[in-house]
Amino acid sequence: MYNNNDMAKINNNINYDEDQIQSLSALEHIRLRSGMYIGRLGNGSNQNDGIYILFKEVIDNSVDEFNEKCGNRIEITLKDNFVAVRDYGRGIPLGKVIDCVSKINTGAKYTNEVFHRSVGLNGVGTKAVNALSSHFKVISYRGGKYVSATFSKGKLLEEDKGTDKTQLDGTYTEFIPDEEIFKNYKYDEDFIEARLWNYAYLNPGLTLNYNGKNYKSTKGLLDLLDKEVDGDELYSLIHYRGEFIEFALTHIANSYGENYFSYVNGQHTIDGGTHLSAFKEGFLKAVNDHFKKSWSAQDVREGILGAISVKIENPVFESQTKNKLGNTEIRGWIVQEVKDGVIDFLLKNPDEATKISNKIVHNEKLRKELNEVRKSSRSSAKRVALNIPKLKDCRYHLNQSKSHVEECENSMIFLTEGDSASGSITKTRDVKTQAVFSLRGKILNVYNKKKAELYKNAELYNIMKALGIEDSVENLRYGKVIIATDADTDGFHIRNLLMTYFLTYFEELVIAGRVYILETPLFRVRNKKQTAYCYSEKERDYLMTQIKGAEITRFKGLGEIDPKEFGMFIGEDMRLEPVRVNSVSEVQKLLRFYQGENTPERREFIMENLI
Repeated sequence: MYNNNDMAKINNNINYDEDQIQSLSALEHIRLRSGMYIGRLGNGSNQNDGIYILFKEVIDNSVDEFNEKCGNRIEITLKDNFVAVRDYGRGIPLGKVIDCVSKINTGAKYTNEVFHRSVGLNGVGTKAVNALSSHFKVISYRGGKYVSATFSKGKLLEEDKGTDKTQLDGTYTEFIPDEEIFKNYKYDEDFIEARLWNYAYLNPGLTLNYNGKNYKSTKGLLDLLDKEVDGDELYSLIHYRGEFIEFALTHIANSYGENYFSYVNGQHTIDGGTHLSAFKEGFLKAVNDHFKKSWSAQDVREGILGAISVKIENPVFESQTKNKLGNTEIRGWIVQEVKDGVIDFLLKNPDEATKISNKIVHNEKLRKELNEVRKSSRSSAKRVALNIPKLKDCRYHLNQSKSHVEECENSMIFLTEGDSASGSITKTRDVKTQAVFSLRGKILNVYNKKKAELYKNAELYNIMKALGIEDSVENLRYGKVIIATDADTDGFHIRNLLMTYFLTYFEELVIAGRVYILETPLFRVRNKKQTAYCYSEKERDYLMTQIKGAEITRFKGLGEIDPKEFGMFIGEDMRLEPVRVNSVSEVQKLLRFYQGENTPERREFIMENLI
């Protein structure tokens, strides 16, 4: 307890006067509190990292022009972290170019007169790009005239205006994300390509030219699902396009759970929201009404793959990065339109309707079998629910608290290989956001096994309970699920077994970008003055030439890394590799090759590629 004298001493040491009160400009505030505007910063290894938000915000403005029937081509260049975007829309009004990219809460998206169902942020997006870029330039072309402005870190360096009748109307923007904000960042071409295809699927008729390659779709979400299923669908794709809604769906053979791609005004809402809930409800109602049944939602939707895009005025998102829609007033019309569209398909395609009913009956049978297995293990399940063995939990969990949203979203669980590895992580982890689950060794290979195995095998069951996903992946307790195994043969094998586990039973987590692999150093190179860590033999060989008289330590396992050192590898500079697949159809092919009964084929592959 402090007494009055103690408090007086403390207060005297705090120089709190008028000089401590600061007023920041809008762009200065964006730089200081960038997470409020673009979410996470990151280095480009995650699809939601800030550099992709900057990339997206500029392109969103160009897509908005296309949606207003102004320009059907966007040219994009990316080279050495330099991004340039040119559209052929109306161009920013020449007298407001500087204001539109530098003054917050300035734009034409506050009313529905100019932009009816906008993708971009109201008055914030381009300003954030400007503030968070070491170089930012914009040129607007209108009626043979132009205005340009060049900035650095949000500060105006140069402006120009003149006449150029060789240029078509539109806007040109270029920027370089600031390395002071985004440390050691690099754009991932796979993430860029996925975003561009999303733009193409959601905007049929729009051509996006990226570094000389065209991205274009003519059938919208039908093209998206066609690419994803690649022939693995159980029946012809259901596709519907209305004025403000488009959706496509089918069921996939040998697939558990539900997978959806959901969009609002072109924004990929990876966490769904009210539009996705209404879509799922509409499909359930349509099927039950058509077949005069009362099937459960789980039986109707198990194994489904769907995509939905809606265009609405005044969308309300649950965060600045717009991953989840919150509008409740849209539910009614979406449910009805989805229901009508699906029933129309079922009436016109009786053979396909029969395939759907057969799939639902099959799902119902499997669910009842699974429930019998659950009942037999109910007593042990209750014990596990009270005390999950080998779990060192954290304080905050995903979607747990509205007052600690950032901590909840940043929560993570490390799946480690034995007590030795988990010991190093446990001693250095952040107990607020980092949990540790210790495996007992190699888990069961679950490829081609029924979901009942989850209840017959204690290890598999404990993982599921620790993550909170027994009833639904929507109940996931952590923002990230991180596979943390040793960088040796056994560690790689366990890593593959865990990925097989998730891709077989909880594929939605992988599709949603929730599953990662932790990269830890293989070597430590040091002398009396310097210490460096290497993640590859190439890095080790290079550092040996830079650090004179260095000794080298090879880390054979995570447990060999001193806890005092380990902290830096799971802190701010933690290296995470997301587990991702290019399409849903690719999952079964990969699992069949690596985990299936194709030993001769796999042996031949190993021998051909053995170094």
